[in-house]
Amino acid sequence: MNETPRSERLHIALFGLRNAGKSSLINALAGQERSIVSEVPGTTADPVYQAMEILPIGPVVLIDTAGIDDEGALGLERVKKAESVLEKTDLALVVLDAQKGITTFDQAWIEKLEKRKIPFLLVLNKNDLAPSLDSNLSFIRTSALKNEGIGELKSAIIRLAPQDRLEVQIIGDLLHPGETVVLVVPIDNSAPKGRLILPQVQTIREILDSDCLAVVTKERELRRALENLKSPPRMVVTDSQAFLKVAADTPPGIPLTSFSILFARYKGDLLTMAQGAKAIEKLKAGDSVLIAESCTHHQQADDIGSVKIPRWLRQYVGGDLRIEHCRGGDFPDELEKYQLVIQCGGCMSNRQGMLSRIMKSKAAKVPITNYGVAIAYLQGLFPRALEPFPFIHAFFEEEE
Repeated sequence: MNETPRSERLHIALFGLRNAGKSSLINALAGQERSIVSEVPGTTADPVYQAMEILPIGPVVLIDTAGIDDEGALGLERVKKAESVLEKTDLALVVLDAQKGITTFDQAWIEKLEKRKIPFLLVLNKNDLAPSLDSNLSFIRTSALKNEGIGELKSAIIRLAPQDRLEVQIIGDLLHPGETVVLVVPIDNSAPKGRLILPQVQTIREILDSDCLAVVTKERELRRALENLKSPPRMVVTDSQAFLKVAADTPPGIPLTSFSILFARYKGDLLTMAQGAKAIEKLKAGDSVLIAESCTHHQQADDIGSVKIPRWLRQYVGGDLRIEHCRGGDFPDELEKYQLVIQCGGCMSNRQGMLSRIMKSKAAKVPITNYGVAIAYLQGLFPRALEPFPFIHAFFEEEE
């Protein structure tokens, strides 16, 4: 459980007034002292992430946030950081102080959650101090201090957990038991020493869980690997940067896609990302493009996001472009100035975080795609790279 990446966990965020008991509630849910608890208002500044397991959901991450009623210039910055957590929240707990009831701050936050369609629970904490409080709203009464109502809260979380988010697969639903998948994993200067990157490991595991065979090779050995197989594989999955060579060495009858395209579906919305890639053909010199990465990795000399994709875009357009970057949790609120957003595969982001960026782009009427889909389009492999996904492939065939 402790080895499960944060990006693969259900994100449960706690919001509420200062000293409403959010940190104490996290400690009660986790069964141990993980968050700092203090009577001093504003103890929690930046969001704090705590990993735990809630069965039968599995691994989750609890997010402790600053008080939504924080004051002053620094306090407003803390509230802003708390609000940014909404971008990645799968399920929210609005922690109410039973002694104060539902304040205007709580009500405003409830409206934010409803507007974003984020499922939430109202948790009336410190219930032991105000047991007679009544309301027309439905809430769960708890006392983190006395460990009361925690079991009921866990049961409510299990009932409300968005099942569609937990059931999305990387590749398993595209396979039948006994089939073979060939995975092309380049080993170059950007590859981590002694290990594979997370999307590769997760894809391998899901192939094995599907009772299928995973054959892993570098791009230079792909042709020989295919020749050694007694029957053609179900598909070939490659790192997007090796698309052209892998496409040349993979016979036309074998479906081909990339890890990044698999993750466009797993983390977000592949149809939207594919439609966004079509906007590349409308780009012209002088247009603005935002390249967004969900992590802050060390950049190599030929970095995919800051060097290769910008170079391929300029070659495709035949002129210069205004290319901007954002990394980590940063993502602009104002997107209207861009003609296209290109998002990374999102292996370090959870699904809700990626969907939030997609929704922001749609609201601004700005096309959004991801690295793998964009690379396939730029290199003339767009139809073939979508072939393993019948619905998406059929959609674009009908368009043509």
